[in-house]
Amino acid sequence: MFKVTPNPPDTDDQADTDPLTPPPKPAMAERRPNPIFTIAPDVNNETLLVHACETLASASVMASELAFILDGPKCNLALGIEQMIALAELSINRVLDNVDPQE
Repeated sequence: MFKVTPNPPDTDDQADTDPLTPPPKPAMAERRPNPIFTIAPDVNNETLLVHACETLASASVMASELAFILDGPKCNLALGIEQMIALAELSINRVLDNVDPQE
């Protein structure tokens, strides 16, 4: 037989039950990144930025190619993703220009 328990009394803190409120982020001590993919600690910032830029360029091409085989809202979604990638790539290129100006 199932035991029926009454609902807990209402509390003033509605943030825990509000579906629109995102859950709190875990404290830094609770975050443990998976060590499978790691970046060597001696890699300099310029190298990291160059690789990030190249990765974004590849992702941009993939999103663009995907947009060509999709129709309607899905195509628009892929193009929106491609635009976000392009904006991130522009930002990284600006940082690279600031780190190592090519005059």
